[in-house]
Amino acid sequence: MRYLKLLWTFFRVGMMGELAYRANFFVQLLESLLELGTAVAGLAVVFSYTENLGGWKPDEVLALLGVFFLVGGAIRLMIQPSMEQLVESVRDGTLDFTLAKPENVQLLVSIQRVDIWKLIDVGLGIGVLAIALGRLGVHVGAAQACTFAATLLAGGLIAYSFWMILATSAFWFVRVENILMIFQSMYEAGRWPVSIYPGWLRVTLTFIVPVAFAVTVPAEALAGKLTWRTLVGAWAFAAGLFILAHLFWRAGIKRYSGASA
Repeated sequence: MRYLKLLWTFFRVGMMGELAYRANFFVQLLESLLELGTAVAGLAVVFSYTENLGGWKPDEVLALLGVFFLVGGAIRLMIQPSMEQLVESVRDGTLDFTLAKPENVQLLVSIQRVDIWKLIDVGLGIGVLAIALGRLGVHVGAAQACTFAATLLAGGLIAYSFWMILATSAFWFVRVENILMIFQSMYEAGRWPVSIYPGWLRVTLTFIVPVAFAVTVPAEALAGKLTWRTLVGAWAFAAGLFILAHLFWRAGIKRYSGASA
């Protein structure tokens, strides 16, 4: 409960800061609508030549696109801005102020910045997902909804852990902004089913830059393509990567000298 209150505090601070520039809402809305329109147009072009893409039907890929926007919006809502702030604070030494606070430091750096306008992407993702499920005629029961939530949570944990590992490398390297762009660039591949890519790229997008667990696996849960083996594997990978990220963070903190050193 204490952590939830802390999360709400950071979210409220971010909201108050952004509401001072309300025109940003309309800019973000236009940008998100253009991105969504381009993505849907791309799907229309592809499926004008085929009725099946790597074993996925058009409306199933539309559902995957909804998950892509939902997860991407959630990442850009808090994970990405917080990790970028962490890199900056390590470089200029302002991480000292966070270390002096009486709370879990990893938690603080993970939620320190919130870009509330990215909730637009989350909302658009949910909308696209609802339309796709309606077109598919899928009735989402309690079991399927729980499975989807479980895969979505596992994917979010994997994405967070991956971002944390990349951002923590700032303790060893001076500038790591280009490293942070790795996930953002590779994430764009998640708007398509991972099964359409060649074997080496599927492995890369599953275990090295884990886009598949963040997008394709939750979409499989809704499309009825998910196996229990994949679900267990997703959570095992999420747990292992989270532990690795935590250990990497602790090792990085030991190397930090701070601005006052």
